[in-house]
Amino acid sequence: MEEQATVSAADIARIAGVGRAAVSNWRRRYGDFPPPVGGTASSPLFSLVAVENWLRERGKPVEISLADRVWQRLRNLGDDLELGDRVGRVGSFLSGRGVREWTFSPRYDDAELLDLLDRFADEVGAREAFEFLLERYVEAHSRQLSVTAGPVAALMSRLIGPDPGVVLDPACGIGTLLLASGGRRLLGQVDDPATSCIAAHRLLLAGADMEMYGADALSMDSYEGLLADAVVCDPPFNEREWGYDELVGDPRWEYGQPPRGEPELAWVQHCLAHVKPGGLVAIRMPPAAAGRRTGRRIRGNLLRAGALRAVVTVGGADLWLLRRPEPGERPPSRLLLLADPSTVEEQWREHLRGEEVPGAVRIIDLLDEVIDLSPARYQARDEHAGEAFLEVRRHFEKIRPELPPLAVSGGKVSFTTIGELLKSGVLTVPESVEAGDVLAAPAVPAYVHSGASFTAEPTMSKYRTDPERLDAAFLAGCLRAAGQLAPSSSTRIDLRRTRIPRLPIEAQRAHGAAFTRLAAFEDAIREAAESGLELVRLGLAGLTEGQLTPEN
Repeated sequence: MEEQATVSAADIARIAGVGRAAVSNWRRRYGDFPPPVGGTASSPLFSLVAVENWLRERGKPVEISLADRVWQRLRNLGDDLELGDRVGRVGSFLSGRGVREWTFSPRYDDAELLDLLDRFADEVGAREAFEFLLERYVEAHSRQLSVTAGPVAALMSRLIGPDPGVVLDPACGIGTLLLASGGRRLLGQVDDPATSCIAAHRLLLAGADMEMYGADALSMDSYEGLLADAVVCDPPFNEREWGYDELVGDPRWEYGQPPRGEPELAWVQHCLAHVKPGGLVAIRMPPAAAGRRTGRRIRGNLLRAGALRAVVTVGGADLWLLRRPEPGERPPSRLLLLADPSTVEEQWREHLRGEEVPGAVRIIDLLDEVIDLSPARYQARDEHAGEAFLEVRRHFEKIRPELPPLAVSGGKVSFTTIGELLKSGVLTVPESVEAGDVLAAPAVPAYVHSGASFTAEPTMSKYRTDPERLDAAFLAGCLRAAGQLAPSSSTRIDLRRTRIPRLPIEAQRAHGAAFTRLAAFEDAIREAAESGLELVRLGLAGLTEGQLTPEN
């Protein structure tokens, strides 16, 4: 199987410790670079053995980690179309370790893979091993799988409130929203049996009390009659074949029959039908659903009943926040519309208590011929662009990016790795995080923690240094650099292979201070860019609306 193993361009980048662009350059510049042996023109696959040999011939370091060997073995056991089934089988194996004896099936199992999985799980833990393989699976099928972004999932979980009890996600995918929700009991459903198997074992490995079904929730409601404490959902957008003809007159359509081209409004009503009176729903929706004429009647009924409480633009889509009305309850008079989610949590809590908050629009003003609930439309209407422009400009002028003084070094540096530092005891993995520990997480740059102690999520990597031999800021900077060199299509790198320069402790501290100042410089540059774009937007709006005028 090793001779037949194939790797993608992203895999090659990880193996060689370079970015995807470097692999693309090698393919263009070197005629002897191994040709594709499979895949497609846009996603070619290469022989792992041929790639290893090519890299070694050019003196490039090659080290395939245990994690990568597990993934390559798993992926190359069969066709990619059946990869989801194999990932689910791995989840079943990992979730049963130490709980039940595994019954080996020659048809579905591979002895070498199970041995690698055992070693991998012993090294990093069963849950972390499965999360690693799941990330690789999602990366390999990024066009077929839609996964809610981590920050969006975290925001949705906070908006439904702490300790929500029973949480349902009727279109749960691989279980991202359910895991983020913090519910005591998690109920999921997804239309693909392989994905439901993956989600189920993902929740089990997280220690969740859960229930999962593999069927389409609109056409085959596995939780009919059940009322959860809260519902979260990131449904598929723009699906034409969602069962319109079969579901005409369905009792879930309390606010109106969803039009054929508005499946998202079917999902909204399905979620409301499964939450207790007074319970909250957070559902991700396409921006067009806020203003399409075909959905006008349902939007109006949701407003009149007091079910739809807020629409918030987040990451290219809208979050609809709903609350199932309690019997005899008086509907609210305002809807919260926010184009900027930065303050939504506080405003949402105050809005639920009936307090006056910025961004709350009178419902009577929304019930016109269109019933357009797009947040940007009302922000532009209510905002005084001239005053906002001056305020943002004052903030922009205070931003002062400062680079640390750096000079060219002519010396040669030898390297060690995180794995070697862990073996030597210079670095340890703590149970809980304390001030001075180094943290790194997918899509989050490494940093030195300075707050109170806490227990980190399994997806976070945490390290504690021996301060007399390894500077924490220096380590965080090296990890941050490794994250920037990682392939852009991946959110996870094998941190144990990260190269760390061998430097005396004083040189490490100097490097650590420079790393810290570079991080502050990056933050300032990003803030300046965001404020600059906002100035352009406000300047255009202010000049157009007559709220700004050119100065002589």
